[in-house]
Amino acid sequence: MIATELEPGALVDGFRIESRLHAGGMAVIYAVSRSDLPMPAVMKIPRLGQGESSASVVSFEVEQMVLETLDGGPVPRVFALGEIVREPYIVMERVSGQPLSALTPPLALPELVRTGIALAHAIQQLHERDVIHLDLKPANVMLADDGRAVLIDLGLAHHAHLPDLLAEEFRRPLGSAPYISPEQVLGIRNEARSDLFALGAILYELATGELPFGMPSSQAGLRKRLHERPLPPRRRVPTLPEALQEVILHCLEADPERRYASAAQVAFDLQHLDQVEITDRGRAQQRPGMFGRLRNWVTGMGMEPETLATPAARVHEAPIIMVAVATAYTNEAHQQSLREAAGRFAAAIPGARIACVTAVRPPPSMGGDDDALSAPRVRILQLQQLRHWAEGLPSARLTFHVLENSDAADALLEYARANHVDHILLGAPPPDLIGRSLLPPVAERVMNEAPCSVTVVRARIA
Repeated sequence: MIATELEPGALVDGFRIESRLHAGGMAVIYAVSRSDLPMPAVMKIPRLGQGESSASVVSFEVEQMVLETLDGGPVPRVFALGEIVREPYIVMERVSGQPLSALTPPLALPELVRTGIALAHAIQQLHERDVIHLDLKPANVMLADDGRAVLIDLGLAHHAHLPDLLAEEFRRPLGSAPYISPEQVLGIRNEARSDLFALGAILYELATGELPFGMPSSQAGLRKRLHERPLPPRRRVPTLPEALQEVILHCLEADPERRYASAAQVAFDLQHLDQVEITDRGRAQQRPGMFGRLRNWVTGMGMEPETLATPAARVHEAPIIMVAVATAYTNEAHQQSLREAAGRFAAAIPGARIACVTAVRPPPSMGGDDDALSAPRVRILQLQQLRHWAEGLPSARLTFHVLENSDAADALLEYARANHVDHILLGAPPPDLIGRSLLPPVAERVMNEAPCSVTVVRARIA
């Protein structure tokens, strides 16, 4: 397994480590070289040591999947991807330029407009490829020397045609607190206009030097943006044109339906500020008064997800089938019976999606002495075992999920409820484990409490 901390001169799949460029919360970036690279490149490696969250592996999987579908354009070109279970890395173009976070706001109007147009064009290109970034912030935007904005760090992205691993495995808001949209706070990850909200927050910061919603550190603080509006930018910087304030606050509408329909429209208005229609947004000098706040509060309440309502009806031809795989079992007859049952379901229902799930105990919160037992490495090992288990099943319809929970039944039930699973396949304990396995009570609880049908699969006894 590749190490996260590497010294200059180290080789990874023939790539030579030249220097460490950046160490982030979930990954480390190195400058690398190899004779066949067409341009300067960097290697991104997820953090895998003790005390690191397993979310680093999930977001890394997401970024690999998304980048593999793109060919440069609004994101760096990708030259190589390391196998997640062996040597997880991404080698990509090293963008010549500087991060947007290197600029010192407030920016002069021409630079602000130019930067906003470049960023809006990059977002539009990403959306045209069916990808939503969902973590736009100045640190995740590179301003290339040729004037382009290049979007980096797609670890929280959503692709319309790929499994959304983050939505399935993490039931909390994902994003950067100052820029996250109201719907992301509610767990909604398939709204492209979330990126337009982040664009508005970035423009607000570049125009005023302040964050529109501050730096909230709690769920309650994040939820305020569902019904509160930011102080109008012109209240902070009176010289800003009303048209620019109109554009910024149009992006920052709490209701996605009231935002711009596309990033291309934002770019167009920035290019033609003299033709922007000024409404109350552009003329505002104060936050909304009492009646305005009441209206916004009611709107915010209307955005609440229907947590107690029956989930939307699943499409009958495309059910979600969860296969609970006990990776620790070495009884091949048991595993083969479960695999064959999953194959029969897949063959009988061509539109079915097969979610292969296993549960592991969470690691100690303070970690331990053995890096092989760190949360990211345990997760990778479990993913490898799940993929090995699923060999022979239709790969295009498979997803793999490692659930951290000290109670396996709780983990399986929570996953089934959160993801609206239609059917659960669960293996009965093999004969050699009956009487000393924890599976029987797990199976009993799942059968009794599952929100859907459950099939218990038993190996044929010769």
